[in-house]
Amino acid sequence: MSFINYAAKEINCKVIYFGPGLSGKTTNVQYIYEQTQKESRSKLVTLSTENERTLFFDFLPLSVGEIRGYKTRFHLYSIPGQTFYEVSRQFILKGVDGIVFVADSQAERMEANLESWEGLEKSLDRQGYDLSKIPLVFQYNKRDLPGAIPLRELEETFNSLRRPYFEAVASRGDGVMETLQAISQSIIQEIKGGDHS
Repeated sequence: MSFINYAAKEINCKVIYFGPGLSGKTTNVQYIYEQTQKESRSKLVTLSTENERTLFFDFLPLSVGEIRGYKTRFHLYSIPGQTFYEVSRQFILKGVDGIVFVADSQAERMEANLESWEGLEKSLDRQGYDLSKIPLVFQYNKRDLPGAIPLRELEETFNSLRRPYFEAVASRGDGVMETLQAISQSIIQEIKGGDHS
């Protein structure tokens, strides 16, 4: 899970934005990058192949504070949503500390949301992770579109674990920072809870 850099006195945490293609994962990561102070972030890296794009960058948030004198650096990744990128997903999920599941609120995208959610469960299970124990936050994106699925239906479909959730319009930045703050706090609580020294 989290990687400790003793020389830099940093705890490195990996946050993955997961969801179907075009649900808003990349939009979230790009918005956060633009809102993060230049001196506390790395470059935004885009790994592109013919059909997929994975974005990532890391940053030291000023508001999270320290854990036993160590700063917490968050590494954010958006994962390609299409199912045929299974190998990429498996690789990027290794060492995950927290997951933001970005669901597309459009009714015609519900099947893609379900397929992605099942893919996440299988991928985590394959790597020996228990979804019920990993910090997880739901973001129901594209809430501004006409005919968006009612929030209650999305919650009943995906959030049986009763994890935090946020309504969002990532293209405007609505709900993006709130989602990030919630997953960051969940990860910090998990680290502090596992700190027995």
